[in-house]
Amino acid sequence: MITQIKKFEKMIIFSLVVMMALVLFLATLELAWIIVKDIVSPPFLLLEIDELLEIFGLFMLVLIGIELLETIAKTYLAQSTDHARIVMAVAIIAIARKVIILDVKDLSGQVLLGIAAIILALSIGYYLIRRRSGGSEREGDTSSEPERL
Repeated sequence: MITQIKKFEKMIIFSLVVMMALVLFLATLELAWIIVKDIVSPPFLLLEIDELLEIFGLFMLVLIGIELLETIAKTYLAQSTDHARIVMAVAIIAIARKVIILDVKDLSGQVLLGIAAIILALSIGYYLIRRRSGGSEREGDTSSEPERL
C-alpha cells in the first residue's frame, strides 16, 4: 500500500513539474511580448518608469517560478534535500520581488516596518536552518560551488 501511495505521489509531483514548466514558458513568452511591445511603442526604444517596474516585476516573477520548479523537482523528487531550507530561500526571493516593485511613497511606516520584520525573520530563519544543516547545499556535498541565493 505504501509503495502505491509513493508511486501516486511521484505521479502528482511529475505532473506539477510539467505544469510549472508550462507556466514558466508562458510567463517568459509574456515577458518577451511586453518588452517588445514597450520598446517599439512611442517613444521608440525608451521605457517609462512604470513599464520598467512592470518588466522587473515580471522578471522576478519568472525567477520565483524557476525557484519553485527547482523546489518541487529537488525537494520532492530527491528526498535527501532539506525542505525547510529551500522553502525559506523561495520565500526570501518572493519578498525581495515585492520589495523591488514596491512603491514606498504609497505605504505607511507601519507597513514598511512589517516588511522589514518579515525580511529579518526570513533571513534569521534561513541562517539558522543553514547552521543546523552544516552550511552545505546538499547533505554530503563537498563541492566548492557557491550556494545560490
